[in-house]
Amino acid sequence: MVILRLFILLVALLVAVSAVLYLFTRDRRYLDFAWQTLRFTLLLLLLFLLLYLAERYVLMGWQILP
Repeated sequence: MVILRLFILLVALLVAVSAVLYLFTRDRRYLDFAWQTLRFTLLLLLLFLLLYLAERYVLMGWQILP
């Protein structure tokens, strides 16, 4: 969980820095990069959530894991 929190913190910093750079330069690439980073992060978090739910309910429910 510590790694997940660190990852979310780094992504938040990356998006914030990209937004500030856009405000200073008005270069659309920074907003596109921030949006792409945010979408990738949400996809990874969704994948992590699905794997967590599979381990928690499916494998425990079938008594594969103790």
